[in-house]
Amino acid sequence: MSAVVAVIDDLREESDELDALVGVLDAGAWRGPTPAARWTVAHQIAHLSWTDEVALLAATEPDRFGDEVAKALAAPETFVHEAADALVADHAPDALLARWREGRQRLDKVLRDAPAATRIPWYGPPMSIASLASARLMETWAHGQDIADALGATRTPTARLRHVARIGARARNYAYAVRGITAPEEEFRIELHTPDGEMIAYGPEGAAQRVTGPILDFCLLVTQRAHRSDLAVTAEGREADQWLGIAQAFAGPPGPGRPPRAEPDGHR
Repeated sequence: MSAVVAVIDDLREESDELDALVGVLDAGAWRGPTPAARWTVAHQIAHLSWTDEVALLAATEPDRFGDEVAKALAAPETFVHEAADALVADHAPDALLARWREGRQRLDKVLRDAPAATRIPWYGPPMSIASLASARLMETWAHGQDIADALGATRTPTARLRHVARIGARARNYAYAVRGITAPEEEFRIELHTPDGEMIAYGPEGAAQRVTGPILDFCLLVTQRAHRSDLAVTAEGREADQWLGIAQAFAGPPGPGRPPRAEPDGHR
């Protein structure tokens, strides 16, 4: 099995796991709020459906995809929300679920059939097949976390978190750039521990700036699905500490993140 096919398989498995979570929900649950402000469960699936369709357009009709880029540039703070709102307004939950299923199946086939060297245009630099599949997996996992949190469900961490963690580590400089901050010249050392005791590392072993912690917590941090104070991710060095406060694995403007969890007595 090629590395590209392995990533696409992981994307399919991540999507199927989320599908199993939402596929049994009634219409009322689809209208329930999630931790993302103003987004219901339906909005989360609508966003994934829309992004899969945009990725399919980029892979098959790159000229038309340029129109989507223009929309994003014209309204960078709102275009994602507007797309989700439109799909939720136009689709009942069962129709939205069917649309997401169809779109991701079509994208799966296009990615598998594409020549290995294909570069697909995106909202930043063009992406390889594996990179696009990894990015879709990261988004599926992150929005799936919003849904799981809304439903009070606990998901078991899988080896697929490696893709999310890798994007988070590689996006270090982007997190600085999107905030107008000059990124440190020195590479960081990132050491993450998997549930089965393995360590995954990025960056030079002897780096002075270091980040360590469980891979799940790091993924929650870089996707901004939990507040740093609620996670066991630690930094050594001033610059590493700064990065943990702004890290993001996703493209686009800085996200609002999540507030710290409230204590049982209501205090934070």
